[in-house]
Amino acid sequence: MKNILALVGRPNTGKSTLFNRLTKTRNAIVDAVSGVTRDRNYGTSNWNGIEFSVIDTGGYVLNSDDIYENEICKQVNLAIEEASVILFLVDGRDGITSLDEDIAKMLRPTKKPVFLVVNKIDTSSNYADQMEFYALGFPQLHAISAISGSGTGDLLDEMVKHFSTTEDQLDEDIPKITVIGRPNVGKSSIINTFLNTDRNIVTSLAGTTRDSIYSRYKGFGFDFYLVDTAGLRKKKSVEENLEFYSVMRTVRAIENSDVCIVMCDATNGFEAQDLNILSLAQRNKKGVLVAVNKWDLIEKNANTHLEFEKTIREKMAPYNDVPIIFTSVINKQRIYKVLETAVAVYHNGRRKIPTSILNETLLSIISENPPPMQKDKVIRIKYITQLPTKTPSFAFFCNLPQYVRDSYQRFLENKMRELWDFSGSPLNIYFRKK
Repeated sequence: MKNILALVGRPNTGKSTLFNRLTKTRNAIVDAVSGVTRDRNYGTSNWNGIEFSVIDTGGYVLNSDDIYENEICKQVNLAIEEASVILFLVDGRDGITSLDEDIAKMLRPTKKPVFLVVNKIDTSSNYADQMEFYALGFPQLHAISAISGSGTGDLLDEMVKHFSTTEDQLDEDIPKITVIGRPNVGKSSIINTFLNTDRNIVTSLAGTTRDSIYSRYKGFGFDFYLVDTAGLRKKKSVEENLEFYSVMRTVRAIENSDVCIVMCDATNGFEAQDLNILSLAQRNKKGVLVAVNKWDLIEKNANTHLEFEKTIREKMAPYNDVPIIFTSVINKQRIYKVLETAVAVYHNGRRKIPTSILNETLLSIISENPPPMQKDKVIRIKYITQLPTKTPSFAFFCNLPQYVRDSYQRFLENKMRELWDFSGSPLNIYFRKK
């Protein structure tokens, strides 16, 4: 989704109330005390069939000693930079304030559409109060009441005219392979090497990539989309560095991908944040592999990579059937093996096992290693079939599905991964009443 609407203004003009109305939620805290919204709230909205993101920034305050209010100022600047359309909210009851004039001074130079929204015009007696706000110098002025919704329909009718009604269409039949990881681990560099072009900006500074960039890769018998994403920092760092939009786009790219290449920096080791990023992809049921980049900078002996891999798998446990490849993008070491493995993981996730083979193979294993008894009840698994889902999912029909333990489910999953190659792919097992 490319359309982003940012709500900006000084504290207590009703931005959070309008945000809740547009997103049909109550995610933004609303209070009479100014400055309640410290960070951005993100939501989605739809008007006349056009979908867009809504960002509720904190209230803009100049020359404040409050560290939060200084951060809020940065958020407003970022909203101005990132948004497609900006709604500048003012309070119709208070009239023009010096803060309103400061914000207007910031917004006037932008070439993006800015709508001056005079909020709290909720009765006929104060309808004329909007007129003085023309002095702020914006041609598009709309009087609304965010609480009652009065005037918001006309505002949205005009606003969505500035949004794109079409999005870049991707061929859904072509795999989407997304490169994710912390900042500055070499994500853009490896994609540039694959594409043999400087499509994505690369610098030594962390956080160069702000958007998720889709590139078509065709060659050596391959055809898929490569997706470069912004680096994912720890949540605390994201708040400090104001990377909300980049993180939002990266998470969307993960949700829309088929396979995620999780890149980490060999010089830093496989850290907690690398594991968090891997877990994010796994929770979204995506195929994954790990690419350990900058391997050329590591002092090595005969067992270095084995010890490094063992450490990674211990941290992944119990879900560690994930390919791990040691690379050096700058020296082009094993980077094409990363591509080959990513495509293999994609096909592993599309693997179909005939029902007859499933039952013939697994029922004999189950008879030799039956589920442990629970509350003196014997669990009998009678039939297995693969479900028609996007990721490999299998239904085990039994007499008492509620008594099957997680440990036995992991036993079955490990057996299936041994028998059929599901490396890197998610695998779901369900127990159902026969």
